[in-house]
Amino acid sequence: MLKAVIFDDEYIVLQGLQMMIDWSKYGIELVGTATNGYDAIDLVETHSPDIVFTDIRMPGMDGLQVVEKILGATPEIICIVFSGFNEFQYVKKALKLGVSDYLEKPITIPMMEDTLKRTLEKITEQKKVITLKETLEDSRNVLLEKAAMDLLFQGEEALPRWRSSYGDRLEDIVGVTVLALSEKIPDIISQTSSCFSLYLRNGDEHLLVIFHFQEDHSELLKELLYWPCEHGITVGSGRTYPNLTDAAKSYKEAQQALRYGQFMDQGEWTRFEGIGENPNIPGDLSEQEEAIIFYLRTGDKSGLFRQLNEFINKVQSQRLNPDVIEREILKLIYLGMEVAKETGEDVSTMNQGNFLPHIEIRVLNTKEKMFSWLKDQMEMIIDWFLQIRHDKKHEAVEKAAKYIEKNLSNDLTLQEVAEYVGMNPTYFSLLFKEEMKLSYIKYLTKLRMERAKILLREGYKVADVSEKVGYHTYRHFSELFKKQVGVNPGQYRDSF
Repeated sequence: MLKAVIFDDEYIVLQGLQMMIDWSKYGIELVGTATNGYDAIDLVETHSPDIVFTDIRMPGMDGLQVVEKILGATPEIICIVFSGFNEFQYVKKALKLGVSDYLEKPITIPMMEDTLKRTLEKITEQKKVITLKETLEDSRNVLLEKAAMDLLFQGEEALPRWRSSYGDRLEDIVGVTVLALSEKIPDIISQTSSCFSLYLRNGDEHLLVIFHFQEDHSELLKELLYWPCEHGITVGSGRTYPNLTDAAKSYKEAQQALRYGQFMDQGEWTRFEGIGENPNIPGDLSEQEEAIIFYLRTGDKSGLFRQLNEFINKVQSQRLNPDVIEREILKLIYLGMEVAKETGEDVSTMNQGNFLPHIEIRVLNTKEKMFSWLKDQMEMIIDWFLQIRHDKKHEAVEKAAKYIEKNLSNDLTLQEVAEYVGMNPTYFSLLFKEEMKLSYIKYLTKLRMERAKILLREGYKVADVSEKVGYHTYRHFSELFKKQVGVNPGQYRDSF
């Protein structure tokens, strides 16, 4: 049922319209009346009516001011004004504001009934238009989502479908970034001057695809990812590619980054650049190969052997010839060696400098012997890896902690600190969490908040404190501080 309100400072008009019009006959409920502009606005805010009848002349705030305020906030409300004799100038202004109709006093029942019929017809037409727009928009959104999903899985083949679904602004797109999220976020299909964002669901995967309209997008990504990270959602991002056909690469990288992010901690943003920049590891690995690298890097021996058994079962089911099996096994061994090199240590110490897998495997004449040898070699690699980690963990992390302490006011990236201690960023981040029992970003945030509390107690301005502890976006600092401490920075400072 539609809701209506009447505003008039003449008691007899209000009473007459309430009592003499059969509102229910028109599917309308009269939810309230008011005799002045201020009460009228309160009534609209309380009841959210569909139709407003108002006299032009009222005490306090007149009818035109009421209409202007109502239509400024909710333009879909139907506003009808009552005017007295010789008030045409007011009526003209009312029409400019967007009122739907006006009635000249004295108001009669036939006048009101005719107006109600016209108003209901107008509302019916409006609803049809809105429904049609929503249907068209929903259809367009479905097509966009399907076209974007095809881009992630089919690459160049899907570009024509994306072009026809997205439209003319395609030529404005200068890059694409895919983000993988640990949980669902509110569905996003939004366009701004700097990007077009699209939330996708692929089975259990939650993806956010960002199409950039400007090349400098680092701040944009931070802004987009602030909400999910603040709500404990882990985000992995692929690299940004200038060609839409490379969206599939960014998608695969985002998956890898998410995997590491979930291992490290909940509610953080992990960039592929921080985990995948080993130039000696190919970018076109299978899921099993990527999983083996993941378990090696994270030092998960049981996970590594579980994955090796899956690999062996797959190879056996495919009935590959011995040369192919040999090649696949050697690939895994050399991938393992590349992960071992990320420690920065001399891998020749692993097997007294006599490790020649491509020669050793040649003397193995059965699949069973090859698979057994594979497990032995991978166990040797992970055991060496874990020993090196144990030996150098404390020294490296202690060095990093001192560096962080000295450079809190800078934009301290994980990559920068890892480079300072001479390590691969992924390897360093794993060591750091093992030693400090906190991920790098959580440790850095904790340290910055402690420093911020000291500075605030000393009376520094909040904006200055934000800069001094490395947050160059005031809003970001304030929200982080409130989350960590329980009050905003200004309140904390004023409490001392």
